[in-house]
Amino acid sequence: MKLFNINGTSFSVALYTDVTNSKELLESMQAGTLEPEVAFLNASLVPDIFPVLAAAHKTLVAKSRDSLTTRTIHSELVYNYSGSKHITESLKRCGISDNTTYILAARFDATPDAILGIEKLINGKEIDLVELEGRANRTQIQKHYKISTPELGVSSLADAITCRIAARDVL
Repeated sequence: MKLFNINGTSFSVALYTDVTNSKELLESMQAGTLEPEVAFLNASLVPDIFPVLAAAHKTLVAKSRDSLTTRTIHSELVYNYSGSKHITESLKRCGISDNTTYILAARFDATPDAILGIEKLINGKEIDLVELEGRANRTQIQKHYKISTPELGVSSLADAITCRIAARDVL
């Protein structure tokens, strides 16, 4: 897991491939029995860690204002990453599904025990975050975020996503 500091809050992220138990993870998450609590993103929609950090920052701001849109801070992260205002659609599109094999796991304020718990939860191989760009499904990302080819002539895919995450609430 890689650790980031966002305004004094720790944010741990790990990238997994060849995950075989996404159906069980999704069921536990939906039932509210996932322990430790963690956010699971469909990593094929993540071309770089920067947009995830932007979504994490936005999540922490909402938490500090007691204005979370979803039930938990970790589902709020997936919601904020999606760029959509529709909660259910956001969680389905950017979260994991029954057959997701490529997952980005994220946790706020993870203790060493929580990190071990997350590693035990996921049946897959942890890989380095530098793999994100090469494994991203650019076509799916462009379609989901409505990013045009001319826009990519002046901006990166990660920057285009980050702009949409930042601007969602004002559009």
